[in-house]
Amino acid sequence: MRQTSRGVDDVAKLALVSVFDKTGIVPFCEGLKRLGYDILSTGNTAKHLAEHGIEVATVDAHTGFPEILDGRVKTLHPKIHGGLLARRDNPEHLQALEANGIDLIDLVVVNLYPFQSTIARPDVTDEAAIEMIDIGGPSMLRSAAKNHAFCLPVMDPADYDRVLQALEQGDLSAEFRRELAVKVFAATARYDALVADYLAGRVQSTAEELSEAGTFQGQADASASVDWPGLLHITGISKMKLRYGENPHQAAHFYMEPGASDATIARAVQWQGKELSYNNIQDADAALNILRAFDDFGEPVAVAVKHMNPCGIGRGETIDEAFARANEADPVSIFGGIVALNRPVGEALAERLAKLFLEIVIAPAFSEEAQRVFHKKKNLRLLTVDMAQPLWQPNATTWKRVSGGFLVQSVDVAGGESTNEWQVVTKRAPSPEEHEALRFAWRTVQFVKSNAIVLASATMTLGIGAGQMNRVGAAKIAIEQAGRRAKGSAMGSDAFFPMRDTVDLAAKAGITAIAQPGGSIRDEESIQAADEAGIAMVFTGRRHFLH
Repeated sequence: MRQTSRGVDDVAKLALVSVFDKTGIVPFCEGLKRLGYDILSTGNTAKHLAEHGIEVATVDAHTGFPEILDGRVKTLHPKIHGGLLARRDNPEHLQALEANGIDLIDLVVVNLYPFQSTIARPDVTDEAAIEMIDIGGPSMLRSAAKNHAFCLPVMDPADYDRVLQALEQGDLSAEFRRELAVKVFAATARYDALVADYLAGRVQSTAEELSEAGTFQGQADASASVDWPGLLHITGISKMKLRYGENPHQAAHFYMEPGASDATIARAVQWQGKELSYNNIQDADAALNILRAFDDFGEPVAVAVKHMNPCGIGRGETIDEAFARANEADPVSIFGGIVALNRPVGEALAERLAKLFLEIVIAPAFSEEAQRVFHKKKNLRLLTVDMAQPLWQPNATTWKRVSGGFLVQSVDVAGGESTNEWQVVTKRAPSPEEHEALRFAWRTVQFVKSNAIVLASATMTLGIGAGQMNRVGAAKIAIEQAGRRAKGSAMGSDAFFPMRDTVDLAAKAGITAIAQPGGSIRDEESIQAADEAGIAMVFTGRRHFLH
């Protein structure tokens, strides 16, 4: 039984329908009527539905107040928003509705004035654009979305069939209601952002570009399952003013995403040291991402980073042992770098770290004794993050600014690959020891700027070749850095070998196993070269470019 101003009503529910885009609205409202809904509607929508034989009540008759100001005011009324916002589980709310003659509204079907397509017209005037700024529509949608536990917000014609099916089956789950509410708030945020950009003179897109926004159909396989919005709005909360950017002549600021978790650099706690710089934040974030990529190894891991590239990674039975290996990997490049560790830092490790010139040390915690050791190095920044939380949320995206726009992509999250999917393509398969070294090299190479080659044992990196214009050049750097340690090591390559020269170079250095994506038209040449040298090679089937 539900209480309304009309008395006790155990059958009829009320749906408010006001749409500019009338695609599919007639069959949807026919379905609502079959399910026992009364339809409340505004001028043109009410006329459209009536012309198709659907009985409706008009909003002005419902509120007792006429549409005024050329339709600018028609649904902004307590009898509308009271019915939308009242909680059904709050007796005081229901008493207030009864006292003021307000009916509950159970479902809202609204889509917004076409501001986007209006400003896309080459001859659009400010007057025409401003008249297409929807006020009542977003207000009703936001009221329903706020109260989505009781009032269902429906704004996308593509959802009509799903909503009807859920209503018919009595399956309006909390998750489904929240999904529709999220869609509303995301859409109204983008809508408001576009209005703000237009009024500020920042909309420079052509009519064709704006009119097509939201209709692009991606062709790449990986994008097929992603619902990319036509207009993307990025929100940031001011975190801190930075002294400068990458260079002293560049201004910079640090913004934090709403809802950033304690696992991120944005939420890191700084215990001592100078203020973080633009480059510090980039490098610290790179170090944290690399470190967390080894979570599934289940061991203490230490990462040293320089200019957003790992210069040494080590794993061990203790965090002290892991750091010793990371430092041994490249004791020269670690100078002035950043160290990240996935276990708390004690006094002994603090003593070792304090002997080096480092910009930042990141860890889940520092013991009191370690803090006393570090306190002697006033400029060294100590950061703690919560490594028990995931670093990335499901379906997370990253973006990169380019002139005139920005690129958005899903995060290349490490740890999602299984070595069971690797394909052995040579006559000899990797030994268990080589397999573990390949796994370590492959996980590392994902975070090295392309073109990238990594040499590793099962417990540490031995040589890293980063950011080269050709793969042989990257291999030469990695082999030179590894020196004698290259013999018997495993090689990881972030992309396939376009020819056999890298394999020949690996054979000459004594490398015994290689992991690479495969997929070159000349793969057979590389396989032949590996077989000739007795090298075990696997194709991972996945590339890890990093630009």
